[in-house]
Amino acid sequence: MASILTENGACNERLDNPIHGRRHIRIICIGAGASGLLFAYKLQRSFDNFSLTIYEKNDGVAGTWFENRYPGVACDYPAHNYTYTFEPKPDWPSVYASGSQIRGYFEEFRSKYDLGKYCRTNHEVIFAEWKEEQGEWHTQIRDLTTGRTLDETCHILINAAGVLNEAQWPNIPGLQEFRGQLIHSAKWNQDVDLKGKRVGLIGNGSSGQQILETIQPIVGHLTSFIRQGAWVFGPFGPSPPRDYSESEIKDFKHTPGALLELRKQSETRVNHSFGFFISSSPAQAKMRSHLTQAMKRKLQNAALESIIIPTTGVGCRRPTPGIHYLESLTAPNVTVVQGPISEIVPSGCVSRTGALHALDVLICATGFNTSYVPRFPLLGRGGANLQDRWATEPAAYFATAAADFPNHLIFYGPGNPWASGSFLSMIECQADYMLKLVDRYQTENMHSFAPKREAVADLMAHSKRILAKTVWAEGCSSWYKNNGVGAKRTRHAGSLGTQGEEMRLSEAESLMLWPGSGLHFVEAMAEVRADDWEIVYRGNRFEWLGNGFSRTETDPESDVAWYMREKDDGPFLSREKRRRLATRKGAFGGDREGRLGGMAL
Repeated sequence: MASILTENGACNERLDNPIHGRRHIRIICIGAGASGLLFAYKLQRSFDNFSLTIYEKNDGVAGTWFENRYPGVACDYPAHNYTYTFEPKPDWPSVYASGSQIRGYFEEFRSKYDLGKYCRTNHEVIFAEWKEEQGEWHTQIRDLTTGRTLDETCHILINAAGVLNEAQWPNIPGLQEFRGQLIHSAKWNQDVDLKGKRVGLIGNGSSGQQILETIQPIVGHLTSFIRQGAWVFGPFGPSPPRDYSESEIKDFKHTPGALLELRKQSETRVNHSFGFFISSSPAQAKMRSHLTQAMKRKLQNAALESIIIPTTGVGCRRPTPGIHYLESLTAPNVTVVQGPISEIVPSGCVSRTGALHALDVLICATGFNTSYVPRFPLLGRGGANLQDRWATEPAAYFATAAADFPNHLIFYGPGNPWASGSFLSMIECQADYMLKLVDRYQTENMHSFAPKREAVADLMAHSKRILAKTVWAEGCSSWYKNNGVGAKRTRHAGSLGTQGEEMRLSEAESLMLWPGSGLHFVEAMAEVRADDWEIVYRGNRFEWLGNGFSRTETDPESDVAWYMREKDDGPFLSREKRRRLATRKGAFGGDREGRLGGMAL
């Protein structure tokens, strides 16, 4: 007896099939970076009777790692942990991977699992609109090769475009008047020759630091324009950075558990980090004292120390590894200029003191547009445009969905654990959550699902109160915040009690972070809280029960008495016992129920 429904199967067709009949679903995914490829892999692994198209604006996969090719581009996280949890790469050549090596990892992942069949590169989604009556998304996609516009529909729209994909040029008067070579770190000109040139560099985040320490030895003179200091950690993992030996790589490949243990050690460091970012914690004070002294030892220059060492807490702005950055700042061919640039003229940059810094090349390492506002009109229920909705205060449910935008799911949306979790592990958690919703949609007669407005509002209110206690709520300019510094400096009903605490709560309003650790995010996302979701059905909500037959009794390969057993080996029914089982020490490997990639905490 068939259990797969046709794409346009009417609700009453379910009455002719066993319980949980699977209808055909059409899914469009925006972006073939780490999140888009992961979603395709997990969908392919667990589902059938679907169609998936991933539209990618670039000429290849890997997202930000395809686009960023500036000198020194690398991941500041240990290479063995910048992988999917289930897809290790034992032959990373060094502790930290270059941008091209990471791009290669995602290209290999695409090829290994035949995910390229879903990808359409050089295609950019330019419009999407929810059609309530049909229960579908209508999208427009521009073919960047031919210029033609395609019209496509889908039941579920996945946004895996991320936020590190649109270069943010600095808002400085006269920028386009510069007559030398003007380059953005995210749009690097591979033909530029920096040897012996007078180079200006705007920005001292991770990209700016990597560029500076790479080009400093070859340029004639480098002027680094810095608006605010940055806490320089050094390597986030093993130190110093080095290549792996042949024997180590052999061990990672052939000794059971050797590589897994190394990966767990690095992940453990990240999973203990949240406590450091509580403003009043002894851990924050200790770390701040340690980093201050370490940076002073490298700089050995009081003037530079006053510019580079921040006055805000460690972590307010994303810490940077800066492996050789501080030493490079002290080189004789480097000048550090503090404060914003007043204007840019054809021959160079004018500092706030009025001094002209003549340049041949100006590099803007000024990051990305991290506002979360969609890059195209995205119209939801009632014609609401997410561009307008998120223009002032992006608000998402568990960084994954927005109220009034049905069947639309987002990777690493507003409120994600950027600052306290491991990126690839967190998107796996999100992918699993999304596919639980997809499973219900496919096997029930659902028309649509979207988080309730009140659920999103409550989550935002809770987040602000927790985040107000962290260093992230201090007055630094950070891409963790909406619109930069973001301090609104307003008083609220329900304040924390004192004026200082009110100010921190006001500062926290602009934070686009998860109110806790990465592991906290994982446990919160372990199950779908149905009461937080507005679910609309087609017809009778119980038509998914079908014709009275079980899927199992109509499957000749199934054991219809599968639940009979000699001992109780079923899953625990309390969250706490499931958590203990999943996380107990020494239980890593394939024998543990409830790990990431299917977590049932």
